[in-house]
Amino acid sequence: MSEGSKKIETVEEGFKILDETVRKLSDETISLEESFAVFEKGMKVLRDVSEKIDRVEEKVQIISGDGTDDFQ
Repeated sequence: MSEGSKKIETVEEGFKILDETVRKLSDETISLEESFAVFEKGMKVLRDVSEKIDRVEEKVQIISGDGTDDFQ
């Protein structure tokens, strides 16, 4: 399975991929087609990271009380 099609294992892994995505998109020599592909992959990773962070927030709410307060 290619790196672009698998879910990330950790938030840290996702941040590393997102850092690399930003670096690639900042490169003035990148083609329009390649930039779209890099952007699409970055958005998938961003969604995966967001889902992982949401799950952690839910666990923290459960551990810290009844889970009805907004996580801040």
